Amino acid sequence: MGLQKKYIQGFASFLILGLIVIGLIIVTFPILFNKKNNSAYQPILDKVSEIITTPTPTPFPFQEMTIPYLRKTEFESSLGELNKVSENSNYTSYVGSYTSDSFKVYGLLTRPNQEMPEGGFPAIIFVHGYIPPQNYRTLVNYSSYIDYLAKNGFVVFKIDLRGHGESEGEAGGGYYSGGYVIDTLNAYSALQKSDFVNSKFIGLWGHSMAGNIVMRTFAARPQIPAVVIWAGAGYTYTDLQEYRISDNSYQPPPEDSERTRKRQLLRETYGDFNPEHWFWKQVPATNYLSDLGGAVQINHAINDNVVSIEYSRNLNSLLDQTTLINELNEYSTGGHNISGSVFTQSMQNTVRFFKENMR
Repeated sequence: MGLQKKYIQGFASFLILGLIVIGLIIVTFPILFNKKNNSAYQPILDKVSEIITTPTPTPFPFQEMTIPYLRKTEFESSLGELNKVSENSNYTSYVGSYTSDSFKVYGLLTRPNQEMPEGGFPAIIFVHGYIPPQNYRTLVNYSSYIDYLAKNGFVVFKIDLRGHGESEGEAGGGYYSGGYVIDTLNAYSALQKSDFVNSKFIGLWGHSMAGNIVMRTFAARPQIPAVVIWAGAGYTYTDLQEYRISDNSYQPPPEDSERTRKRQLLRETYGDFNPEHWFWKQVPATNYLSDLGGAVQINHAINDNVVSIEYSRNLNSLLDQTTLINELNEYSTGGHNISGSVFTQSMQNTVRFFKENMR
């Protein structure tokens, strides 16, 4: 009976929408053939077009990828038990967990060994780039990055995205899935509820693939104060088509995996990315820059042979057209990980930017 009721409600909604569209067409029919008065009635014509081409409020496939869905969804998560793994004079490291889409997601959390400021410590959610999931190690990957940030007074929560390390779920990919963004939003919710983090000062850091993830997270939560990206990719999605990615470490998922199946279903449902398609318009963070309130810093090495620096230059040009605080730091060397002699310089820029925009 529940299923029958659902179908009846769905048919009724469809019928009501159809009657509205028909009514508007009847009202505007004379206008369509009166070019002299068309301009006066253009708002009405635009509304007809919007109703016909905009999806209804009812659920649609892959809605979890879209910024409007993520904006209206309340993510409720909290930190589980923190298990101490190491300590030095500056900070203590723990492995902790939280829930995301019913999965248990783990991460490395550092807490400064100093008196907690009033309201709590500023915090950074650290989102890793692409690493073959079977090779990912919680306590190994990005350890020098975590150390630098943690020594500067931040709580750092490097989350192991679903399917990585001990985190449950399947690694779904960064660009054509909503899973990693949802993991980041749940980590944000968990830190907001913790008793040692200042809920107003939680920033995002992302490398490579995670540039896309943190920008989409930022678009979903415009109140996030600061976002820092290192060698990121995939913002407008047309940039993915133009600049591509040359990652020799990439290992395609098995053909019978859930990730492969979902990617094929996405293509069958909406086709490849098309900036004019109603669904794809709702996915890129760059379509939602106008009401964001924080600041964005981009760091990229000119000699990056994995992710073209043109991704960052293109994003920076879009940010320059907004009121957002933003900066692009280019480095002559450093490669994709911005390592070697420019690592410290990039880290200094990162720490400065977070401190300037999270106080």
